Amino acid sequence: MAQALKDIRVLDLTRLVSGAMLGRLLGDFGADVIKVEQPGVGDPLRKWKLNGQPFWWRVYGRNKRTITLNIKSLDGQKLLRRLVEKSDLLLENFIPGTMDRFGLSWDVLHKWNPKLIVVRISGWGQTGPKAETPGFGTLVEATSGFAMMNGEEDGPPIVPAFPLADMVTALTACNAAMFALHYRDNVSGEGQEIDASLFESLFTLLGPLAAEYNALGNIRVRQGSKSINSAPRGAYQTSDEAWLALSASTPKTAETFLRAYGLGSLLDDPKFATNEARVQNMRELDEHIAEAIGSKTLKENMSIIERNLITAVPVQNIEDIERDPHWQARQLTTKIEEEWGNIRMQNVFPLLMETPGKIRWAGKSIGADNESIYCDELGLSSEKLDMLKDSGVI
Repeated sequence: MAQALKDIRVLDLTRLVSGAMLGRLLGDFGADVIKVEQPGVGDPLRKWKLNGQPFWWRVYGRNKRTITLNIKSLDGQKLLRRLVEKSDLLLENFIPGTMDRFGLSWDVLHKWNPKLIVVRISGWGQTGPKAETPGFGTLVEATSGFAMMNGEEDGPPIVPAFPLADMVTALTACNAAMFALHYRDNVSGEGQEIDASLFESLFTLLGPLAAEYNALGNIRVRQGSKSINSAPRGAYQTSDEAWLALSASTPKTAETFLRAYGLGSLLDDPKFATNEARVQNMRELDEHIAEAIGSKTLKENMSIIERNLITAVPVQNIEDIERDPHWQARQLTTKIEEEWGNIRMQNVFPLLMETPGKIRWAGKSIGADNESIYCDELGLSSEKLDMLKDSGVI
């Protein structure tokens, strides 16, 4: 079956997670993603290892052809120009201004290929006083308001244990690239720059923070798993030390839960009779719920939950997920055979019925496609390739 991006070529100059995720998404749906890495160094993501295995690279480097190229050198830029001329998208996540200092400004790239779309990912955006300040995802998660809202009320702010800001930015940038491709191919005929910052990508997902602050002076605070919108909500431990997550986002689901657990009398109390009242008195409500769930095993709780169609589920880890018949039926993960041996990873998502994505290979070794791209596609001789390698250009 055809893939949605089979005619799109991507030149990926990024490093680490945001670029890796963005390139992976494009590659999953058929784009020809050429990953460009510094000779002898490679993407730092290759160094993220567990028991000596670069799982991050093998998963997020999938569906990419890999070449090495010193884009700061004159000979390297000559090769880069030939690649740019054949590309639809160029991805980069250097500190803003770096590409200009390399002599690879937007004006230069646009002159080389007027149809090129350049996706620029940075911590704080391409403009503004902080633009040239390094910005990793952890710093963004701290400054965006996310960490201040995340954690228990009496505990410290918590930054997530995975690259949340990077992943969100990759999704944002992927959407933006599709917008720009549509506009180029159906309206303007020319490419454009895309400015995708980690900060703004994450900030836009945090709800109406600015609206609440400017209208009411309200500043969100940490409150664990509780919600300011509905109650009950949270994670509760069972008598056998498992955990359940409960979300009663509508009055009906809240009433169903309370009655099923023998707490229906609370609905006659003005403190718990409405959603607004339950939110205002959520801590007292939580004590009743924690006691009701905590007096039963996970199996006993699940019997009540399933019998009454309550919106609550066990808190799971990856072992639980892999054993779940639903996700097995959905083929959530899949096994890939590649040069370093078999590896199991997340399958392609989202699911397109007419033009589905596909995993063609896992992340390759550094420079694996130098010969096929430089020689077979650009016409360099083997002797020229060796000379470029010896001089550090590739």
